[in-house]
Order: sequence, then C-alpha cells, then structure tokens
Amino acid sequence: MIRKILLLNLLFPALFVFTESEVENIFSNDNKNQLFMNVEVALAEAQSELGIIPDWAAKEFRQKADIKYLEHKEVVKENSKVRHGLVARLNVWKRSLNDEASEFLHYGATTVDIMDTVLVLQIDNSLDYLIKDLLEVETHLLKLTKEHLNTYMAGRTLGQHALPITFGKKTGTWLAENRRNIERLEHVRSKVQRSGILKGAVGSYLGLGKQAIETEAIMMKKLGLAEPSKDDWHGIRDVFAEYAVTLAIISKSFGRIGNELTLLQMTELGETEEDLGSDAVGSSTMPQKKNPRGPGALIEYSRIIPRLSEIVLDDMVNSFERDGQKSDDELKAISIAAEEMIERAKPLLAQLKVNKEKMRENLDLTNGLILSQRLTFYLAEKIGKDTANDLMHDVAKYALENNLTLYEVSLENEIISKHISKSELKLILDPETYIGLAVEQAQIIIKEIELKRAQLR
Repeated sequence: MIRKILLLNLLFPALFVFTESEVENIFSNDNKNQLFMNVEVALAEAQSELGIIPDWAAKEFRQKADIKYLEHKEVVKENSKVRHGLVARLNVWKRSLNDEASEFLHYGATTVDIMDTVLVLQIDNSLDYLIKDLLEVETHLLKLTKEHLNTYMAGRTLGQHALPITFGKKTGTWLAENRRNIERLEHVRSKVQRSGILKGAVGSYLGLGKQAIETEAIMMKKLGLAEPSKDDWHGIRDVFAEYAVTLAIISKSFGRIGNELTLLQMTELGETEEDLGSDAVGSSTMPQKKNPRGPGALIEYSRIIPRLSEIVLDDMVNSFERDGQKSDDELKAISIAAEEMIERAKPLLAQLKVNKEKMRENLDLTNGLILSQRLTFYLAEKIGKDTANDLMHDVAKYALENNLTLYEVSLENEIISKHISKSELKLILDPETYIGLAVEQAQIIIKEIELKRAQLR
C-alpha cells in the first residue's frame, strides 16, 4: 500500500518535478495544524453562542489560533510521548492558552470528528484549485478547437483511416469531456461541503449535549461549509471515495489525450508535436528523436491515480459504527498528483504544435480510398445500395492490389464512368468536402461551454 507521497516521488521521479503546489501546501503539516485550530475555534465559538462554554474562552482560542503556537516540530516531539496526534496538538497549543480557557478546549468532541473535518476542509480547498486548473485547461482547449475548426485530417478507427474529420472536431471531444470533469468535481464538492462532522464517539451526538445538532450546524457555517448531513458517515467514507474515483476518471481523460498525442507525434504521422523548446534533447544517442514528455507523463498519471483511488474506495468497507482504516495519506497523494497532472497538461495543450500540412498530406495516404463510402452512397442512388456496395468492394480491392488511386480505378470502371462524370468524381473524391457536420459539432460545443463560462462570471 502506498502510504506516503514521498514513496510516489521515489517510484516516479519523472512525474514529480514541480515546486510545492497549492494543493501540496494545503496538505502541508503547518496548514493541517492551522486547520486543526480553525476547527477547534469554530467548535468553541458555536458552543459559546449557545451558552455551552463561556464566551471569553472561545475568544482566547481565536486569539491564539496561530501556527506559531502549534509548530510542527513541537507536535512531533509531543506525539513521541503521548502517541496520539490530536492529543499532541492539544497539549502543545494549551501551553500558550490561559489555563482556565484550556478547560473548555475540545469540549465534548472526539478526535475523529475534528480530524475528519480537517480532511474535509483540505479536500474542499483542493477542489478550489483543481476546478480552477481545469477551467484553465478549458481555455486552452477552446483556443485550440477554434483555431482548427477547418484543419482537415484523417479520422481513424482501430488505427486505420476511416473518414475525413477536422482536428477541431477531435479537440472538441476533449473540450466537452473536460467540461464534464469540471461538472463532476462541482457535483462532488456539493457533497464534500456537507461532510463536516461533529457527532461524537459512536456518531449519535453523545457527549455534546442536547444542542449538539445545532452546535454542529453553526460550527460548519463558521468554517465555510454547508449544512452538514445528519447521518454518521465516518465509517462509510463514500464521499471521499467518490472524490477519489472522480479524480481517477479525470486522470483517464488526460491519459487518453496523452496517448493520442503520443501517437500523433509518431515519426510516421507527425501531425502534432509537443513544444519542448529549442534546447531540449530528445535522446542522448539519437539526436533525430523528438520524444514526447508531457503526453507520457499524462499516461503515467492515468495509471497512478486510479490505483490510489482503489485504496480510498476500499476504505468504504468498515466494521460497526466507526471502525476502519482511514485513507488520509492516499487522499493527500491523489489530490497532489491530480493537480500535478493538470499542471503538466496546461503547457502541453497551450503550446501544442499542429502540423496542418502533414495532416492534410496524410489524408491522401490511401490514394483516395478514404472517400470510398461517399462514392458508394452516390452510386447507391443510381444503381441501388447492395449493387453499389458490391461494386465498391471490388473497386477498392483492385485499387489496393495495383497501387492505383480510387479516382483512376473509378474512371476505368464502366459502371462508375457511365453514371458519374470526371468533374463530379473529382468533387466526390475531395476529402475537404466530406467531413459531415464536424465543424458544426465543434461550434456547438464551443458555444455551449462559453455560455456556461459566462454564467460563472
């Protein structure tokens, strides 16, 4: 089991090349300790509003809720004695608090509620950045799609030329998928926001008094969270699992883009190229190589993140009311990895080189056979569908075996030449005039997404 992000760094050093990110900072020791104090202050202030503890005690906690009073090195030292993370934090913080006020710190609460709420805040804050990052990716994809609405290329299925499309049609699918991923995160966030928790040792509010439900609600509002769910989810952890699985889905989206760009950059295709700068070295011994870096990293993230999500998902299977192995480390690792993955995608998509000429050139690799469907449809109106199908299979086979163009073979065929003139045939076999509604599709996607973006402003 991968328990530390450090282990990921050791296993996959090529991926983790960034300075400390926003999400990594959210899960830092100092920020975790600050959030811990914020949660305890919110609890105390809620209790003071309801007359459960004195107002002056809550004010004391608020005034001393500063990381300088809860340094990580001191917490580590204390924890080596008490062997309890929350108690260690309380003991260190109390050294700076008024003795009388200390009596009301962590009043009636239990450890798991406090630390679960800290984790909820960390994930909620991470979602801020992850959604913001995906919106930035969306900006790059919008630009890419608009620029290549009419960039003609071969549409491929099972690795074979199928029918003509445009590159904008292709990136339009990336654009729409990215938008769905933004909406997935927003949906998960609505559940995370309701996951702040204060329910006591077995989840029935025991120890928190008759005003426990009201205390919980006021506490979460002070923390910027929504009205909390009334069920005790501590042993269930399905919202965390949904968050992790959503990140796994997003990683597969980027993995697919990475895989596609790796293939399109192949020497034999050369249709796109990652911009690595003029001084980048592709290979130490083969200077002709232009190895894709970003696409490969996206593929690796699409393998790592789902594995981490499996561990978080497994954490849904627990015993009784509140037993279970918490997957805090995996949630930290998956959040950091998700942000780093998106950070790798941003420059890749923003600076992607698109070789329009090569895309157009590759459209002709099959000597016009990519338009055989169109010719079949045209003939079907004149000689019947089944007859046209049988005829075009023979024509295509003859063209392939003799390395001839579809145009040449069609001119020689008595049936085709009888029903279609040379000028008509040239028009029919022009791939730029047979892309279906590829452009319109992409334009509709662009319009829909720009409307959603405008509504957020």
